[in-house]
Amino acid sequence: MSAVLHVTGRVLAGREDVRDEVWAVDGRITWERPPAGVETVTVRGWALPGLVDAHCHVGLDAHGAVDAATSEQQALTDRDAGTLLIRDAGSAADTRWIDDRDDLPKIIRAGRHIARTKRYIRNYAHEIEPADLVAYVGREARRGDGWVKLVGDWLDRGVGDLAACWPRAEVEAAIAEAHRLGARVTAHCFAEDSLRDLVEAGIDCVEHATGLTEETIPLFAERGVAIVPTLVNIATFPGLADSGEAKFPRWSDHMRRLHERRYDTVRAAYDAGVPVFVGTDAGGSLAHGLVAAEVAELVTAGIPPLDALAATTWAARSWLGRPALDEGAPADLVVYPEDPRADVRVLAAPHRVIVNGRVIR
Repeated sequence: MSAVLHVTGRVLAGREDVRDEVWAVDGRITWERPPAGVETVTVRGWALPGLVDAHCHVGLDAHGAVDAATSEQQALTDRDAGTLLIRDAGSAADTRWIDDRDDLPKIIRAGRHIARTKRYIRNYAHEIEPADLVAYVGREARRGDGWVKLVGDWLDRGVGDLAACWPRAEVEAAIAEAHRLGARVTAHCFAEDSLRDLVEAGIDCVEHATGLTEETIPLFAERGVAIVPTLVNIATFPGLADSGEAKFPRWSDHMRRLHERRYDTVRAAYDAGVPVFVGTDAGGSLAHGLVAAEVAELVTAGIPPLDALAATTWAARSWLGRPALDEGAPADLVVYPEDPRADVRVLAAPHRVIVNGRVIR
């Protein structure tokens, strides 16, 4: 048996599951006290399961795919901020090599974005027409880790505003194909118009979801469709609107309105029972390591602190099909000097980050 890690103080394993201590033996969680005499390293504080960023792009920057050294630095930045599980919501880079590193966050990949031709950020996506959607969804379902990422709406220069990218029939067939292959589907959506078709077609999640309304929120709740609001990204909308004002005034006005009601939208979705999870959209134009800021934004929107914590810990891990502090699970924990339930801003300064049972920082 290698040296045992002993985490003591308060261990927040779940909403109602608060314990005094947990151990890591050979990189795995155990709630059973190891035999006496075993070499032990002790860490004290308030411990949580490694944080989850459910919308992050390792291997991507504002111009497209980046090299391995840049990808590594992105993953290290997220790790040092306490993010130990990432759902990579679309990347043009191959980051499979990260799986062989026992000091980096674990990644669940959604493959590469699938977008309509000339309707997304250059160098990011497969840019295709609707007739090819099913085939490309099948391809990315086979390449990913159980998720596929569509671009559901984007600026349509012909109308000068956000508009849906896919006809209903094609998106229904594509989502059905992903589900047949065992993958879930999520979609980038800023505006209102694409949401009903996507949800009624069987989508599993929507990113950003700023276009939710009192008509579509009940549909999301009824069908259990999750949202990842990425409020730290939505904060950039006014700047985007200003930059596009001259060419696309209608789009600019729309983006400002979506921004102005962002907190009300998220709170209304939460109140209706829509599952809400933490994601930052890091890796495009946003910096990595923003998970604590996103949790704080959810609280600002009116989500209770304990539920905001759940949205980046045990609830998020359950939704993604990954363990939290379960017996035998990888010992991925973040330890804080104070109780994050009392003030989620504590998350911005981890005392210790533990990956696979090893204290990394």
